[in-house]
Amino acid sequence: MTAGVAPNPEAARPEVIGNGDRGRAPSRFSRGYGSTGLRVGAATLWLSVIVLLPLAAILWQAAGGGWEAFWEAITSNAAMASFRVTITVSIGVTLVNLVFGLLVAWVLTRDEFPGKRLVDAVIDLPFALPTIVASLVMLALYGPNSPVDLHLQHTKWGIGVALLFVTLPFVVRSVQPVLLELDREVEEAAASLGANNVTIFTRVILPALLPSLLSGAGLAFSRAIGEFGSVVLIGGAVPGETEVSSQWIRTLIENDDRTGAAAISIVLLAISFVVLFVLRAIGSRAAKREELAK
Repeated sequence: MTAGVAPNPEAARPEVIGNGDRGRAPSRFSRGYGSTGLRVGAATLWLSVIVLLPLAAILWQAAGGGWEAFWEAITSNAAMASFRVTITVSIGVTLVNLVFGLLVAWVLTRDEFPGKRLVDAVIDLPFALPTIVASLVMLALYGPNSPVDLHLQHTKWGIGVALLFVTLPFVVRSVQPVLLELDREVEEAAASLGANNVTIFTRVILPALLPSLLSGAGLAFSRAIGEFGSVVLIGGAVPGETEVSSQWIRTLIENDDRTGAAAISIVLLAISFVVLFVLRAIGSRAAKREELAK
């Protein structure tokens, strides 16, 4: 350093990028992969082509016959019966999967047993298996020639079992990473203070798991109300009994009523969106409360 010249602190500072990144040098990712605006634009364009345009197309088709035709399609006796079957069975399936999905995730993360990796891989099988194959499996197990003498074909119970099969991974895979990241020392500290297992689970573990549980439940419910392949054989599409909305949509298409089919689809999409939005909003608030509690 030259004598008599005061050091310039500004020279040693990295270039500022804006209010949010004050005092921070641009990351290598930001420099090497274009601007944030470009990345956001590309992501938005892809989302529009893959998701928004198809949704706009189905909306346009549903509105093709006018409001009266739309309302008539979604309030007909057959449509209302399919909504009732679909929603009631889907709610029941989601509640069951919340309990047993959490149990399976707990076993996979907290317990050690022979074949654990195999069980962990089997959880993802419904994701990879074609849904019509799942329906064949259910028909072979619970159909007229059931090897376990349990006949569930053409019943709501059969639909429920098929939906449990295809939706279980959503809850397990949502909860499992959170369980792995939970701080076991907090549980041990609670135990050292005299808390029993039930208190530790309800006061320490469950609040931390709630956002992921709600997210998994929302995904499972949304998959259940739109499921077709896994229930087409075991359910049998008995009107008012086992005919779910996706099967009613197929019937409308076969009868060349594409406007009515699009209207039913819009209702299912709206239900899925509202459920996912509400559950994720509740989960976000629960997560914020958990952070503040820490």
